[in-house]
Amino acid sequence: MLVAVTGGCGFIGTHVVDHLLDAGHEVRVLDLDVAAANPCADRLAVDVLDLPALTDALAGCEAVFHIAGMSNVDVAFADPVGTVRLNVEGTGNVCEAARRTGVGRVLFASTVWVYGAAPGGGDGEPEAALTEAAQIELGRAGHVYTSTKLAAELLLHSYRETYGLAFTILRYGIPYGPGMRDELVLAKFVANAATGRPLTVAGDGRQYRRYVYVGDLADAHVRALDPAAANETVALEGTERVSVLDMAEAVRRHFPDVEIEHVPARPGDYRGREVSGETAARLLGWRPTTSFQDGVRQYVQWFLANRPTAPGRVPTPGGLPAAPRAAAGPPLAQAPVRGIAAGSRER
Repeated sequence: MLVAVTGGCGFIGTHVVDHLLDAGHEVRVLDLDVAAANPCADRLAVDVLDLPALTDALAGCEAVFHIAGMSNVDVAFADPVGTVRLNVEGTGNVCEAARRTGVGRVLFASTVWVYGAAPGGGDGEPEAALTEAAQIELGRAGHVYTSTKLAAELLLHSYRETYGLAFTILRYGIPYGPGMRDELVLAKFVANAATGRPLTVAGDGRQYRRYVYVGDLADAHVRALDPAAANETVALEGTERVSVLDMAEAVRRHFPDVEIEHVPARPGDYRGREVSGETAARLLGWRPTTSFQDGVRQYVQWFLANRPTAPGRVPTPGGLPAAPRAAAGPPLAQAPVRGIAAGSRER
């Protein structure tokens, strides 16, 4: 199957492309700068805001994973108009280009942040795990980032109802792992720890996520091409409930001398909801298999092999063998803003 991947040079996109190729699919990477794309894939420099170019790029494809988008919630907070253009108009362009070229299905990278708009969820209030059928109250959407993802999901439903274009919505938990963007919280924690700086925790640190290792997440994308996932919404959450403080402590296991400091909470931050993974298990036969501690270990090892440390300091993290230094050369590629993988933010 010929499959296109928008944002195929971003954090999640690169892993998805690799897994699709390993599964025997032909892959067409669409991004603003495709120099770092997997050389085994077809590569086209395309902006998702350029509808004519996007339409040409999707010709002959049977499915498209739409992963490109504004994924940094702090940037989204500072630039809501640009975020709306990229996440909503960009998704509309992908849908329209797919419709014009006869692409069979659009598989869209959404987020568990949308569950913040579901009823309930007060601090200390017990609740059953939310499913993909959970009611969404628009007045609870909160962050503009969440609103753009809800709007994009609505567009996919509308294109199916109006034009018959099939979709699959993949609501990511918090992806992490080798190649993640430097501004993500776990990446910041490791970078700070490696250079002797404290780990800064926003608010009380009780806000939690179910982190999902990027290799597990990419595997779910390959499985989502199964016809059983057509016109379905699937939450792809990790199995472990991890607070920001838990994450800081996981990093400190490898850098025992680092300190933890608290800073003011971010506006509109998603504090986490219990989300069921049963749909992914039933439709895709998928559950994540990488534990958070093991995923952090793999990321720390990757970081030490690919990222420079402070002058004169070569850390030997506790609980890890010293990671070998990588040969000179570029680190795993980071995408430009419009190619950033839509689920790669720490939210």
